[in-house]
Amino acid sequence: MRIGKITENALKRSVLKQIRTEYKGIESAAVGSDCAFSNDKRAFSAICPVTADISNPGFYAVIKAANSLIAQGIQPDHVTLSILLPADAEEKTLKTIVSDAIEAARICETTYAGGHTEVTEAVNRAIVTATAVGYERTVASKEEGSEAVVGKAGKKADLEHGVSPKPRAGQDLVITKWIALEGTAMLAKEKQSELVTRYPAPFIDGAADFRDFLDIRKEAQVIAQLTSKATSGQNLDADTATGTGGISVHDLSSGGVYAALWEMAERAGCGLRVDLKSIPVKQETIEICEFFEVNPYQLISGGSLLIACDDGEKLVESLEEAGIHAAVIGSLKEGNDRIIVNDDEERFLELPQADEIHKVL
Repeated sequence: MRIGKITENALKRSVLKQIRTEYKGIESAAVGSDCAFSNDKRAFSAICPVTADISNPGFYAVIKAANSLIAQGIQPDHVTLSILLPADAEEKTLKTIVSDAIEAARICETTYAGGHTEVTEAVNRAIVTATAVGYERTVASKEEGSEAVVGKAGKKADLEHGVSPKPRAGQDLVITKWIALEGTAMLAKEKQSELVTRYPAPFIDGAADFRDFLDIRKEAQVIAQLTSKATSGQNLDADTATGTGGISVHDLSSGGVYAALWEMAERAGCGLRVDLKSIPVKQETIEICEFFEVNPYQLISGGSLLIACDDGEKLVESLEEAGIHAAVIGSLKEGNDRIIVNDDEERFLELPQADEIHKVL
C-alpha cells in the first residue's frame, strides 16, 4: 500500500463496506466527511494521526483533530492522544509532545484530557494520534414539547454525513485563507538549514509561522452566524435566511486542495469546474515547494476550508469583512466530469494522491 492516507477505493472496499454491512442505515463514515457521529447524532469525534517526521507532532495532531469538528460547527469538548515512542526515545520527547498538545488545545479552546503512551520497537520515531470529541446541545424549539439539535452557535443541524448539509451541483466553491499553509510551515521549520542556502532566513522564518494560520475558529464562526440567522425569530430555513444557500464545509488536510475537491464532488455525487489560478497560494509556499519539487496543490493544507454554497461572492464578502481572506475558485457541476482549468488548458482532476509532505518528511 502507498505511504500516507489510504486510497479512496481501499477505503470504500475495506472500511466503509464493512461498516455499512454491520450498521445498516448509519451514514456516519463517508468519503469527504470531516467527523464521525453517534447513532443519535449528538456525539461527534475526529481522529488525526501525524506520521510525518516533524519535531512538534503533538501540536499538529491536536489542532487537526479539533479543526475537523470545528469546521462542522462542533466545539471540541476534549482531546486525547495516543503516543507511540521508539525504544531509544528520551523522556524529554514525551514532555515536548504533551506540551505542544496542550498549546494546541488552548488555541482551540478545548481540554487536553490525557491519553495513552507506550514505548515499542514497532516504530522508529514518535507516532502521535489525536482524538477530538464534541457534543451538540439540545434546546427547546418553538413547537411545544419538541427539541432541536443545534451546534455551539445555535445552528440547526443537517446531519446526512456530519453537520454540514450535503453539497450539490450548481453551488460555488470557496477557499478560505491560502492552500498548503500547514505543509509550508512544516517544511520551513524542519528543513530550515537547507532552505536558507537559497532564501533569506527571515523569509523562511515567516513561512514557519504559517502554523499561526491553522486556527479556523473565526471562519467557522462566520459560517455559523450566517446559517443561524434562521433562528432569529423568522420562520425561515437556513438557506432562505442567509441567501448563501446550504453551506457545506470541508476541512482541507491530507492530500491538499486536489484531494479536498475530489472528496467534495464525491460527496455531492457530481462534477466540478475549478480555475487553478483562482486558488489562493502564498509566494512562500510556491518557493518552498519549488525547492523540494513538491506540488503545492497536493500538499497538506490544514487551516484552509473548502466551502460549497449558492452565492460564493456573498460568502467571500462576509469572510473578508471578518478579516479572513477567501476566494471563489469554481463550482460544482452536473455530471461526472471534474475539470481543472489553467488558462487555455483543461484537464481532469485525478483521484486523491499520497500527500507530497511524505516526499520530504
